[in-house]
Amino acid sequence: MNANKSLSDGSEKGRVRRRDVRNAESEIGLKLRALYASVQEEEIPARFLDLLEKLDEAERNHAQSSK
Repeated sequence: MNANKSLSDGSEKGRVRRRDVRNAESEIGLKLRALYASVQEEEIPARFLDLLEKLDEAERNHAQSSK
């Protein structure tokens, strides 16, 4: 009888662990989605926009000079 009880305890622990892992993965997924959403909403820094504008200008100048 003790042997049966220890087997059922072991399988129950296994189920609990799998459930804990699924809950943890779900929580991690939710937090990653929230982080990604907050990054998407951030404003692009002005210095990055300035650098992009300079790059566009350099590309336009290069295209005109290679014609």
